[in-house]
Amino acid sequence: MKKVAVIQSNYIPWKGYFDIIHDVDLFIFYDDVQYTKNDWRNRNRIKTPQGLYWLTIPVGKREDRLIYEVELTDNDWRGKHWSTLKQFYAKAPCFSIYEDFFEHVYLDLEWTNLSELNQFLTRNISSQFLGIKTEFGDSREYGLNTNKLDRLLELLKKSQANLYLSGPSAKSYIDNNKFQEADIVLIYKDYAGYPEYPQLFPPFEHAVSILDLLFNCGQDAPYYIWGWREEKA
Repeated sequence: MKKVAVIQSNYIPWKGYFDIIHDVDLFIFYDDVQYTKNDWRNRNRIKTPQGLYWLTIPVGKREDRLIYEVELTDNDWRGKHWSTLKQFYAKAPCFSIYEDFFEHVYLDLEWTNLSELNQFLTRNISSQFLGIKTEFGDSREYGLNTNKLDRLLELLKKSQANLYLSGPSAKSYIDNNKFQEADIVLIYKDYAGYPEYPQLFPPFEHAVSILDLLFNCGQDAPYYIWGWREEKA
């Protein structure tokens, strides 16, 4: 049974995003759909002594564009984000393990496209730091012709999916019957039960960037995403 997930690319996503990637055989970035502002596409949160702080990439105010069409024209954000991460995580137990990689991403590489940046970070964090073996794809590779939910089903059929793993928020608009008709098993991811980990700047917060978990826990990070379930099984 081929398990597939299809999600828009996010900027340094939270651990639940990587939990879904780990659970499937193929993860498809769904970036040829409408860009949504004030969402997770271009921003995420970290912990600071003053509370949660948004790291936001400036992308302009245009709304009539797809995610992969979002250009990055202001490069000042790169140095600002890296200096902010160093300011609040330099003393985290495992920051030094990842420092060279992220310094290279933020200071040495030039980014002109949001989708490319997001996909690069997600692919590399998955394979290099979390040991995830999942195959990655991009919805633009499949030559899709239909719209909205039918478009998702077309993508799943073309990727030869037998099971679709969806985020829980999609329950409000997904038509289960269409998945039954397409003979594709539909499962919603359950984010409940994540254990807390040693996190700087209490109180504890789950809904922060994966960088928080990596910098605090290093090689133990996978345990706090999916390993704890395997231990309970």
